[in-house]
Amino acid sequence: MIIVIFLISALVLVIRLFQIQVLDDSYKVTALNNAFRYEVQYPARGLIYDRNKDLLVENKTTYDIMIIPRELKAFDTTELCSIFQIGREQADAEFKKLTNRRAFQAVPFLKQVSAELCAGFLEKEYKFPGFYAQARTLRVYPHKVTGNLLGYIQEADSSAMKKDSYYKSGDYIGKSGIEESYEQVLRGQKGESIYLRDIHNQIKGSYAEGEYDKQAVAGYNLITTIDVDLQEYGQLLMQNKLGSVVAIEPATGEVLAMISSPGFDPATMSGLNRRSNYIALRNDPTRPLFDRTIMSSTNPPGSVFKIVNGMVGLQEGVLRSDMRYPCAGGYPYGRGVKCHAHFSPINMIQSIQVSCNAYYCYVFRNIIENPKYPSLDSALNSWRAKVQQLGFGRQLGIDLPNEKGGILPTTTLYDKIHGKGRWKALSIISLSIGQGEIGATTLQLANLCAIIANRGFYYIPHIVKEIESDSIAIDIDPKYKQLQKSGINHEYFDDIVQGMYLAVNGGAGSTARRVRLPDIEVCGKTGTAQNPHGKDNAVFICFAPRENPKIAIAVYVENAGFGGTHAAPIAALMVEKYLKGKITRTDLEIQVLSSNFIQHLVQK
Repeated sequence: MIIVIFLISALVLVIRLFQIQVLDDSYKVTALNNAFRYEVQYPARGLIYDRNKDLLVENKTTYDIMIIPRELKAFDTTELCSIFQIGREQADAEFKKLTNRRAFQAVPFLKQVSAELCAGFLEKEYKFPGFYAQARTLRVYPHKVTGNLLGYIQEADSSAMKKDSYYKSGDYIGKSGIEESYEQVLRGQKGESIYLRDIHNQIKGSYAEGEYDKQAVAGYNLITTIDVDLQEYGQLLMQNKLGSVVAIEPATGEVLAMISSPGFDPATMSGLNRRSNYIALRNDPTRPLFDRTIMSSTNPPGSVFKIVNGMVGLQEGVLRSDMRYPCAGGYPYGRGVKCHAHFSPINMIQSIQVSCNAYYCYVFRNIIENPKYPSLDSALNSWRAKVQQLGFGRQLGIDLPNEKGGILPTTTLYDKIHGKGRWKALSIISLSIGQGEIGATTLQLANLCAIIANRGFYYIPHIVKEIESDSIAIDIDPKYKQLQKSGINHEYFDDIVQGMYLAVNGGAGSTARRVRLPDIEVCGKTGTAQNPHGKDNAVFICFAPRENPKIAIAVYVENAGFGGTHAAPIAALMVEKYLKGKITRTDLEIQVLSSNFIQHLVQK
């Protein structure tokens, strides 16, 4: 019996030892945690440049002050607060977060501490066992480029960590703008350093002389398509205004400027005051965090959309540029559509020059009532498909997050509004002038202008021109270099361009003649979009010069009124700034800088 008891006891001990030493590694992990300290080495985030290699976003070294709870010993809390210039209440709140943490897992105590404050801590680090400084980078902005375009970085949340195992608690991730859309390129790869500790938890040096350390790999740099001088000038012109501006190089689809107004300084979204600044921006009635260039998809395009219906009419064969229609104050059929005073009758070129509503009511009705289609449904579906090919009612695919596709009505919608089989062309006639059940982003309007400038084709608008890498070749998405067809024949664009040229450079009745520029042939189209919530929205698109265009631009100013008065001057000034590098129309500049269409919201 004694032998059996000893054998059983020995067997139990052997099984338990096998379980502990072979099957269960928790003791091994604990032993290693006692012997080693693992520190993440964070990479420098990639830099962001404008198209001329002018720096838009760079890095500045900051520090996260970390705590290893197991190593904490009594220390002078008052002295610690004095070093970091924080209150005792803030320190106590951070200490409370340490509950239920793994003993050897480093957790942040303070984030993004300046190098100056950290230097004071390092001098006295020996007084605070369990604390250490972790080098991080803080984004710095040499130019005041709006954060809607650049984006910002923030601490990765649980959803980001669940989606990508790369991110751990305390890591930073790009949020909005370029920082978000090119996060995988900019972030780099984290490294790791392993340090050996003695029985007193003192660091004795690198383990195995750093043989098992992993070096951090810096993120790649981005060369954007943005012209920072044009961007900053556009932001200046859009001060005290709600709206947006998008400028594109027609020959490449490269975005030269992208302004959402009001915007925000991305520097306010970093540092110790990031959270309070974010809350203030989120509660701002002017919605500075909302990117109006690609997210204001419900804005009616107004009269600039007449050109779209003109192109569709020409392609469908229901319109010729020499066809004339009368206008005696508007379109007289159905509920009628009013129009401003101008000479009559007019042809297509003149209809663009004077922005006639009645003309495009005739054109749109001919498109929808085209006898080659068996029903209104099929005619509207054909119209919708052609408008989509011109970039409306869908996302264009720009390399920025949160792009909206705009609104294009369907037969299903009109069946729901009017009843199946109970609507006709006159029921939806407001579409002829860019009103009604239609919405477009400013990016889509700028792309339309680029199509016209190119006489029928475009490249998908994009923000990044090149990805810099010393080791491997990284190209931008090839879709941005593929020519996109508009579905409209090349020969139809000459008369459209002529109408846009006369709108700016023609005589009496030309809707944008007040913004003509010396020595620059600008071709443009005004729009005044009705706004059920207040004053009309001002819209203007233009490109220049007429031959071999270098810039196509769309301006949308909410609650401003007539497009030729309030949107066209902004576009003209930006065109002159980009093409000549100086401003001669100082009268327009004074008018734009002195106008304020946001005061009513600020007062609220």
